[in-house]
Amino acid sequence: MTTLHLFDMDGTLMHGSNANAELAGRLGLTERFREMDAAFVAGELDTYSYAVRAHRLWKGLTEDVIAAAFAAAPWVDGIREVWADIRARGERSAVISMSPGFFVERLLDWGVHAAHGSRFPPFPFGEHQTVDAAGILAPEDKVRIADELCAAYGLSRADCVAYGDSMSDVALFAAVPRSVAVNADHHVSGLASHAYEGRDLRAAYALARSGNGAA
Repeated sequence: MTTLHLFDMDGTLMHGSNANAELAGRLGLTERFREMDAAFVAGELDTYSYAVRAHRLWKGLTEDVIAAAFAAAPWVDGIREVWADIRARGERSAVISMSPGFFVERLLDWGVHAAHGSRFPPFPFGEHQTVDAAGILAPEDKVRIADELCAAYGLSRADCVAYGDSMSDVALFAAVPRSVAVNADHHVSGLASHAYEGRDLRAAYALARSGNGAA
């Protein structure tokens, strides 16, 4: 018996920000993405329509821009240490995010076992490319991917603990028995087994192991 730790990225591993915002800041598109974020929260855009608009705006995106945005992002402390401890215990870890896979997958270099994000066409982005709806993740896909990971690792939902902060984590929090709300909003704070406010993942991880309720 082992454990699968499932991490959200935006707002959870990245404090107060998200991949799209960090990329937008590098490309001078912050206001455009703020408008899109507001439309998404209001239900005017779904994840696919958001992705299509983002792809059109990302014509100037390069690997160097992504690398710079990733390096400068406001990551919480202790991510590598938490994932190293999970590995040392013979457990598994994964990041599942609706953000672009080309950003999320960079976390593999930090020691997470698996990293899943939305799939976009290859670089360089152009107006003649088509964003495949099947590759763009929605909140319910977090549960599907968690189930796939469980099957691959010989585990079940009962062996999972989820870490997240917002509406996109509701379905996953409802599906697994243990969860940690990290700097969370009202969508998940009432669903979580534990709650953490702060900027150190090691403390949130310790809560998941301890049985205490909040820190």
